[in-house]
Amino acid sequence: MIRVSIIGLGLIGGSLAKSFKNTYADNIEITGYDSPDVLDEAIEVKVIDKKVLFPEDAADSNIIFLCLPTELSLTALSKLAPEINEDTIISDVAGVKGIFEMEWSALKSKGKFIGGHPMTGKERGGFENSDPLLFENSVYILSDKKIESKNYSLFIELINSLGARIRFLDPFLHDEIVANVSHLPQLLSVALVNAASETKGDINYLDFAAGGFRDMTRIASSDFKIWQSVIKHNRDSILRSIESFEAVFKKVKSFVKNDDYKSLAELFESSRLKRDEIPKNTKGFINPLTDIFVFVKDEPGVLSRLTSILFENNINIKDLELLKIREGTGGTFRISFESQAEADTAEKLIEGLGFRTK
Repeated sequence: MIRVSIIGLGLIGGSLAKSFKNTYADNIEITGYDSPDVLDEAIEVKVIDKKVLFPEDAADSNIIFLCLPTELSLTALSKLAPEINEDTIISDVAGVKGIFEMEWSALKSKGKFIGGHPMTGKERGGFENSDPLLFENSVYILSDKKIESKNYSLFIELINSLGARIRFLDPFLHDEIVANVSHLPQLLSVALVNAASETKGDINYLDFAAGGFRDMTRIASSDFKIWQSVIKHNRDSILRSIESFEAVFKKVKSFVKNDDYKSLAELFESSRLKRDEIPKNTKGFINPLTDIFVFVKDEPGVLSRLTSILFENNINIKDLELLKIREGTGGTFRISFESQAEADTAEKLIEGLGFRTK
């Protein structure tokens, strides 16, 4: 029996619990900690098996996941550290890693700590929005330190079972990276919405914001209560990323002001090339999947035919997206696979059904 405790059953913690339950069923016992109403709901829907009133009551678990907001997870870490034994592993899911490493090094504990950061999420949090497939194809960053524990292989197995892709990183390098690719975009999104919220008489500029603006500012709706501690504990890295952005944007301003369209064009081209290098088929930054694009007619049963032929040939679809469709005509499905070999086989099978692929 695998004994896992999840301290905080919000979006991430609840999704972990649901995914583990789906995968391990009767071979796992999940203990949860959260507010009484959340715990009651989690028990009722059989996502957890038992509840605790205090984080330290979960000390006898094989693996403990800290899924509370950053400050509360740090507090729970300090309470659990002296209570766990040498084979228990604690891991967090916070968006900053350096502060957890520093806190753990100052604590006395027989147990082991592995910093973690699943690069996934939703616009809405809470247990009610948790999803067992939340981690599918996402990058799950783990601190790159050696751990001597009989439960280490179990811990890695649990993360792999989520459908996530593990990437090991130095925790302090992690904080530099996410300051640029996560924390800076969050602040820019907030700034952009506020800067564009002009009005002229009864005309609101945002009434004319189209899809591009919405795509750029989707994360502006994020809850500041979650972000406050992230910004606090990654302040220096975030400031460096802001300064770097300011330097680039100063150039943009100069190019526009001086009608320097040649330099602006070069900047656009550089941006296009660099953006094309971003993996398109994972929720984070690592090992992209392999895509094929399937053109289909707008008629009943099309998706069933596609998925059935792949299922019959034991080919696993890692991701599926309807890119565009015109009613009465048809559309395009993007289907993603783990390897080029699987994609090539799938493409032949699908073409054998009479579909066009790319």
